[in-house]
Amino acid sequence: MIRFSLHGVLRCVSGALGCKIGRLYLFLPCTARLSALAAALTGDGADFDSSSYAVALQGCVRRGDILAGRAVHCGSLKRGDCLELFASNILLNLYMKSKCYDDASHLFDEMPLRSTVSFVTLIQGFGQAQQFDKAVKLFSQLHREGHELNQFVFTTLLKLLVSMERAELAPSFHACIFKLGHHCNAFVGTALIDAYSLCRDVSCAKEVFDGLVCKDMVSWTGMVTCLAENECFKEAIKLFLQMMRIGYEPNNYTFAGVFKACLGLEAVELGMSLHGLTLKTCHEVNLYVGVGLLELYSKLGDMEDARKFFEELPHRDVTHWSLMISRHAQGQRSREALDLFRQMEEAGVVPNQFTLASVLQACATMESLESGKQVHCRASKLGLDSNVFVSNALMDVYAKCRRTDVSAKIFERAQTRNSISWNTLIVGCAQSGEAGKTLDLFSNMWKCQIEATEVTYSSVLHACASLAKLDPGNQLHALTIKSTYSKDLIVGNSLIDMYAKCGGIADARLVFDTMNLRDEVSWNTMIMGYSMHGLSGEALRIFEMMKEQNVQPTMLTFVGVLSACSNGGLLEQGQFYFDSMVEDYGIEPTMEHYTCMVGLLGRKGHLAQAAELIGKIPCEPSVMLWRALLGACVTHHNIELGKVSAEKVLEMDPHDEGAYVLLSNIYANTRRWDDVAAVRKKMKDKGVKKEPGMSWVEYQGSVHYFTVGETSHPDMKLINGMLEWLNMKARKEGFIPNCDVILHQVEDEEKERMLWLHSERLALAFALARMPSVGPIRIIKNLRICMDCHGAIRAISGFVQREIVVRDVNRYHHFRDGRCSCGDYW
Repeated sequence: MIRFSLHGVLRCVSGALGCKIGRLYLFLPCTARLSALAAALTGDGADFDSSSYAVALQGCVRRGDILAGRAVHCGSLKRGDCLELFASNILLNLYMKSKCYDDASHLFDEMPLRSTVSFVTLIQGFGQAQQFDKAVKLFSQLHREGHELNQFVFTTLLKLLVSMERAELAPSFHACIFKLGHHCNAFVGTALIDAYSLCRDVSCAKEVFDGLVCKDMVSWTGMVTCLAENECFKEAIKLFLQMMRIGYEPNNYTFAGVFKACLGLEAVELGMSLHGLTLKTCHEVNLYVGVGLLELYSKLGDMEDARKFFEELPHRDVTHWSLMISRHAQGQRSREALDLFRQMEEAGVVPNQFTLASVLQACATMESLESGKQVHCRASKLGLDSNVFVSNALMDVYAKCRRTDVSAKIFERAQTRNSISWNTLIVGCAQSGEAGKTLDLFSNMWKCQIEATEVTYSSVLHACASLAKLDPGNQLHALTIKSTYSKDLIVGNSLIDMYAKCGGIADARLVFDTMNLRDEVSWNTMIMGYSMHGLSGEALRIFEMMKEQNVQPTMLTFVGVLSACSNGGLLEQGQFYFDSMVEDYGIEPTMEHYTCMVGLLGRKGHLAQAAELIGKIPCEPSVMLWRALLGACVTHHNIELGKVSAEKVLEMDPHDEGAYVLLSNIYANTRRWDDVAAVRKKMKDKGVKKEPGMSWVEYQGSVHYFTVGETSHPDMKLINGMLEWLNMKARKEGFIPNCDVILHQVEDEEKERMLWLHSERLALAFALARMPSVGPIRIIKNLRICMDCHGAIRAISGFVQREIVVRDVNRYHHFRDGRCSCGDYW
């Protein structure tokens, strides 16, 4: 191999010297051949000839033979390094092209004379190696030493600025270029056009293009590409046609630019015509042209044409495969994306980070954990699992498959993280119901000064809503206002939902009223918010406003409307809207709509009518529907229908503790204690445990939990004292305990004592004793608030002059001035 590589150099040296080198070289052993050329050039009696060295080095450059080049360099060093400037520049070029940057720098520093070519050679090499600091320092040195600033210098410099993504500096150098008269040069002009294109300054690029005295193919292509990349699609196509009329034949870069313009205009027919032109000029096999055509066909939705063109390509590299896989993954064709990836592997094409990221996107869409694991293994074997694009996609797959623990491990091990890394994990935790972890992640993200997006804010607000944490929600709202994301539609909708679910229904309405743009989600969220707070009248008024603004109601809209009617006991309005949904809007009722209607009829006492409606449902009734009927049977003491409803619930969910509890309550209300005992025994036999009642209140960043009969809280003495005062004061105000809610065989006096130990009253006593006497008190309860606690808290709100907000499992209750927002109907 070495013999053949040096043979070309030997032929370049002329005369007797060349013959001498050839004869010497042929008889040398392999280990000594590297120095053959240098030994011949520096042999006894031979005069040093820098031109011969230059010719030899040019041969090395042509073949990329760094070993032979080093041999020549060694020979010159033995003769005292007598290379002239021309030969030294050739050697510099060889070292830079061979990526021997240290050797090139050492040679450059020791050169007695340096020219503009010397500097340009090094600047180009360092720029390609992305060693921008060295390249910039060399340009400063070139200018400082007074070397000529010719068109090659400026072309190299402008390309360097583009590589550094500092194209905004181009206008400063443009002035110098203009002064020196290089603005008319086609090479310099094209480089300026590229720089202005990156700055999105199309007008300056046009001025440069128009000022070129002699436009070549590269200049036309640069201008077409500039217009296409800056969304001046019509101008790009016009300039392309003008170029064709003049007689220039487009190259692969021109076609790539004009295909981008066709894509921007969605001009698929023009794109197909240009496709024909590429066939005539044999450019369709080019990588850039092929990718441009695939982009055109796939993005305009015609995946069949894209697939056909892809299969007809004579050569498909990783870029073509990656693009096709990406488009299928983005177009909800996940299985086809995975199939393409399999074919790519069978074809022996090695995937890159973009291929793997697209395949993982398909796995995430399908929520296919097994496929995601297989791609993860492939990425690990290729050493690409640490790439930020791949690691982000892996996190998304595991998060979508409810394996946020694996996502978190990938995140922790990631060598490089960006905003997408943080957002992916935050969104994954939020969607998996890990609200507390979501808030912690966002807090750490904020400390690391990572910019949040609208998706981040929406996810974290959703977490606040799940936990009913109003204070963090308020802080997030302030952050969105500072970042202008409060005007974003998705964030606005999330804010409405957060405030509604955290008890701030007035704040939710304020956000709704100040939104510049609303969609059906905005209206639906506001309707559901009012319904959740028992403000049925306000919910229906919002619905009427929605219709007046010609916003088409959806299935979810009517779930909110019917829920509001059910929560408010508005039977006539509920029946009217149920009929209107079918007749006026053509929306077929779903199980959610039927559940609302059964709940509305049942709670109003029309149990037979509710049971009849269940019988008319065209599909199998859901467990939620039977639970709604069972709850109504408890309220109206209907034992027989209650038993049927409970049996239906337990058929679908044998471990539904709520059904057992409600059935037990039906028997207890009618004093059928033997049946109560039987139900409780059945629960014990099946291992079903009743969820204990619990209430909690947040104070100074800490959450204080209370269960019924709580005795372990450190402020228990203070709480008991407050409870005694509240009990005495409430009785003076006319409050009479409702002992019927205690479904145990004990005396009324004991029942009264037990009522004042309910968890929501303990939480209220703590809040009144410890929290400042301004602002509302917010209590959350995991079960439905009992009738006696509801009456007691309503009475207490009258004499403590505080708003008390209680969120139970069904809705919010706003107690103020001795009244409740639900109107005592819940």
